Amino acid sequence: MPLVERRDPAAFEIVYDRHGGAAFSLAYRMVGDRTKAEDITQEAFLSLWRSRARYDRARGSVRTWLLGIVRNRAIDLLRRELLQPPPLPFEPAESTFQAAADETGVEALRREAARQVRGALRVLPVDQMRVIELAYFGGLTHAEIAEMLSMPLGTVKGRMRLGMEKIRAQLAEEL
Repeated sequence: MPLVERRDPAAFEIVYDRHGGAAFSLAYRMVGDRTKAEDITQEAFLSLWRSRARYDRARGSVRTWLLGIVRNRAIDLLRRELLQPPPLPFEPAESTFQAAADETGVEALRREAARQVRGALRVLPVDQMRVIELAYFGGLTHAEIAEMLSMPLGTVKGRMRLGMEKIRAQLAEEL
């Protein structure tokens, strides 16, 4: 990282060679799309290059710092996609009317359930929300979350359990 701080191009290449695969792998597991994962990885490395002075060795390894950047970029992308409805595909008029009649109720229930879950997530403490997001939206295991957040595995499991209990209770109240 001292070489990166001095903007040595060889340092950027070394950092990318060491951590590019892990960064792309995390992005791909979180978003499930190769092109989006490549974009996230590129943005993360550009961010690393621009904000090189923000790295603090005392807070963890370069890999942990970089994967945190990737995780945040992927979550931002997923949130943006949740807020933007997907474009409607063009279908011939006959099948459009039939499909709409069959799917409207199901889609309305799905959206309402998603709204309730998002609302329940928002009331959780940040530490519980973070582990749940990483597990369910990021597809990470408890061990991977513990490593990424530099915390004991038991702490991750405890926060997950407490968060899920609070979500269950919140959703039960709404029903």
